[in-house]
Amino acid sequence: MRVVVTGGGTGGHIYPAIAIAKGIKEDNPEAKVLFVGTSKGLEADIVPREGFEFRTVTVEGLTRRVSPRVIVTLFKACKGCYDAYRVLKEFKPEVVVGTGGYVCAPVVMTAAGLRIPTLIHEQNAYPGITNRLLARIVDKVAVTFEESARFFSPKADITVTGLPVRPEILSARRAAAISRLGIDRDKFTVLAMGGSRGARSINKTMVEVICRACGYRDLQFLHMTGYQGYEETVSELRTRGIDLVTYRNITVTPYLYNIHEALAAADLVICRAGATTIAEITARGLPSILIPYPFASANHQEYNARALVTNGAAVMILDADLSADILWETIWNLYTDRTRLSVMAKKSRELGKPDALKHLLQLVNELGGK
Repeated sequence: MRVVVTGGGTGGHIYPAIAIAKGIKEDNPEAKVLFVGTSKGLEADIVPREGFEFRTVTVEGLTRRVSPRVIVTLFKACKGCYDAYRVLKEFKPEVVVGTGGYVCAPVVMTAAGLRIPTLIHEQNAYPGITNRLLARIVDKVAVTFEESARFFSPKADITVTGLPVRPEILSARRAAAISRLGIDRDKFTVLAMGGSRGARSINKTMVEVICRACGYRDLQFLHMTGYQGYEETVSELRTRGIDLVTYRNITVTPYLYNIHEALAAADLVICRAGATTIAEITARGLPSILIPYPFASANHQEYNARALVTNGAAVMILDADLSADILWETIWNLYTDRTRLSVMAKKSRELGKPDALKHLLQLVNELGGK
């Protein structure tokens, strides 16, 4: 089978596309997979490193204001469709899969025009504008959250698949993870993180929370600050007299390359509400305190968080409401109410879709006639 996978701009669109591409190759080593993106997006760096053939098209996102730039954008959109036409006619795919980002528009639209079977995958509870438009013309729409279905055209053929997560997220074991992380297996473990780049509002609040948590024997924190926020966070702790060597129940690190082990060790997670993060914590069945990134496009992180809160799997604190008092009280209430925590974990596990990749590959195979 020959498959074109397209998606780009941000890691949230790129990594699900790579997961699908890898799944296709693992399922059928003889399959040919071509990744189509832009030369300026993150995909231009990430995808070739993963070993996939990579082609580019010319396109850029539409501005939300009327300006002369719109003319340039529309011209690039036409050029992008022409580029996509050339790529598709040359590669001759049996299926085209899009995972979001404006690069999907010319590739998927052109594929649909050529009567090539098409599938798009939406990661967030509130779909991006590109996928909302493409849902009207594609053969299949796969979604992560059931709540997102209402935002698509009634004519769209929608399947809830979940979001593919890395195999190591599912296979990590708690005992081995705790040993490798060098933390205490008998303590209640809180994992706090603001994403790969960190989050300044979470870091500042966690400084105050850590100050309150230092004296507790049965409670430990593993806090990932992001590289940019590490020195500031450690400096703030020193100013408050917190010596991380003395207080063994506190670990502050700039980054966790072994995030799968940190999740395996955690009893509670404090984090943003990106689609990939939510897919990972629900696949592990972890209760969470979600603090949506307030500047995410179309406020989609809040929609993601609300999907978990509505189903009883998480507590949400809006970034504008975030304070040390509120966060500490929320942590303490969950730490002391293990029945509630257990129910949240159960609800999280029910929302998790560990077989998401398998379901997506089934859709690809159906469209490809395999």
